[in-house]
Order: sequence, then C-alpha cells, then structure tokens
Amino acid sequence: MPRPFQLRQVAHPPRVRGFKPMGIPMRELEVLSLPLDELEALRLADRDGLYQEEAAARMGISRVTFGRILQKARAKVAEALLDGKALVVGEGPVVFSPGTEDRCPVHGGPRRRGRSCRCGPEETGDSKGGKP
Repeated sequence: MPRPFQLRQVAHPPRVRGFKPMGIPMRELEVLSLPLDELEALRLADRDGLYQEEAAARMGISRVTFGRILQKARAKVAEALLDGKALVVGEGPVVFSPGTEDRCPVHGGPRRRGRSCRCGPEETGDSKGGKP
C-alpha cells in the first residue's frame, strides 16, 4: 500500500501567474505548468539559499521528496528558458503556512498592526498609505 500523499506547505502565494518569451504571442507558445510546490522549492533553495534539509522541513516533506520536487522545477525552468516556452504557475497539492496573511508580499516582513506596510501603497496595493 503506498504512503498517503503529504500536502506541501507554501509560505507565500505567487505574485505573478507566469512568464513568456518577449515578442511571441501566447497562442504560439508551448506552455509548461509549474505547480506551487515546485515554485516554493525554487524559492527556498535557489533564492533563499537554504540547504535541502531545512527547506524540506519548512515545506513539511522529506528531504528526498524536496530534492525530487526541486529537480523537476529546475528542469521545467531550464526548458522554458532554453526552448522559448511559456511558464505558467499552476495550482498544486499545497497548504499555505499559518501566518502568511499578515506578511507583506513585497518584503516578506510583518505588517504593522492597524496600519499599512512600510513598503507604501503603490507597491502593496494598500490605499491607506504607509511609509515608502
């Protein structure tokens, strides 16, 4: 009997839904789907520079599973860049980590209680107006 599927924890929802080569209409491109768990693995390993063991713990999965997810994500990104394909961020078997709704999507820090983020309204979409 196979092991039950483990939902992956994602800290931040993506700010964009995809990327494509410039100058080519979307209808002419082959599309690759990058699930949220693969995007989160790229963020933790490549952008944040975490070791696989720490990144896997943050996603609530084993290190081996994290390595598999990361390998698939890197292959898709490389294929999209090298072969001129569109990359669309899709859904996935994820659950958002607790406390992420109180984090700023721009700098990742906490929002001020009862106020807008320090990033300013133009970057966060907040109409209250915080300090830039």
